This record gives sequence, C-alpha cells and structure tokens, in this order.
Amino acid sequence: MKEFILALDVEERRIALKIAEELGDLVDRFKVNYPLILSSGIGIISELSEIKPVIADLKIADVPHISARIAEIAFRNDAKAVIAHGFAGSDSLKAVFNVAKRFGGELYVVTELSSPGGEEFMNKFSLEIVKKAKEIGCQGLIAPATRIERLKEIKEVAGEMKILCPGVGAQGGSLEALRFADGIIVGRSIYEAENPRKEAKKLREYVQAYSV
Repeated sequence: MKEFILALDVEERRIALKIAEELGDLVDRFKVNYPLILSSGIGIISELSEIKPVIADLKIADVPHISARIAEIAFRNDAKAVIAHGFAGSDSLKAVFNVAKRFGGELYVVTELSSPGGEEFMNKFSLEIVKKAKEIGCQGLIAPATRIERLKEIKEVAGEMKILCPGVGAQGGSLEALRFADGIIVGRSIYEAENPRKEAKKLREYVQAYSV
C-alpha cells in the first residue's frame, strides 16, 4: 500500500493539533519539522503520535555522536521515524541507524531536496547517497516528487528500499511520483486550502488508486 503523509509545517501547537485531529483519519502518518518542534517543544511529537505515527523531520546532519543524540531525543519522545541528510556521510548515518534500530524505529535518508537548490550540489551525489543508505540498511529514502526522471533513477538504484516523496502540491511536484515511490508527503496545499478536508480526501483517493 502507498502512504499518504501529512506534513505539519506550521508553528503553533494549537493549529497543528487541530489539523491533525481534523485530518488524521485520512492520512497514514504525520511529519513534523523544526518550525513546529522549536516553537511548541519536543513534546508535540508525543501529542501527535496519539493520533497517528510521527516522522521527525530533523534532517539530521552532524558528527556521529551529535547525530545519535538528536535521533535519541526524537525517539524518546515517541517518533516512529527520523529523517537524516545523506551528505553527512556513512559514519553519521550509521550512528542514527543504530539508535533507530534500538528503538524499533525507521531512518529515512534525504537524497536531494525537492526545491530547485537541490540540483545545485546534492544532485551530483544523490545516487551515491542512495548506495550508502542501502549498504547501511536504512529503511528508506526521501526523494523529490518535483523531478520525476531523477526519482526514476533513484528508484532504480534503491531497489526495494522505501521511497517517500515531498514536493507534491505547493512545490509543483506531480502525483506521478507514486509510480516510483511508496508514499507522498503533502503539507501546505492541504492545510492552506479553502477546504482542507476535501483536498485531503482527493489526495487519499489518488494514493489508493496507485495502491491497486
């Protein structure tokens, strides 16, 4: 089954919880990023996890011992998965992977950002990042829905690794990404819509159609 993940890229705890409660039945997981965690506190992960599992999108990219500590804090607060940057190198990825394994969680590795800047530097090494993540045993990858041909190349190298794609909606990414990915991550185009629930239902139907 393909996944439909809601990115809660808002700042206020109250707003995040309201969106989560209203749309939780239509999505598979929530993804939270720095704006919400920094403004609401790390405990927001635990609060949201009572509704649906949470991916902590901390884009971890530091030396191994710091990367491991960041991951541990996320998992201690009920995150089911974390996201790390692949460009930090295999030693940092291994450190985060070991923490995730200890908590029974998942590690998703960013190959390249879905924004145009992702093509400037990361694009040159993203396939090598995929190979390293696969070698380490990481559960999945984060790859752009905004560049379908690139996503196809990443899928060919990734094999059976799970791929989640941000960029659908506000960034102009295509739902065609579901041909090569295991799930999409959508945020602003849902919760900033005139009717968020209607938009979420429409996307849920797309995801289900690709799951057949």
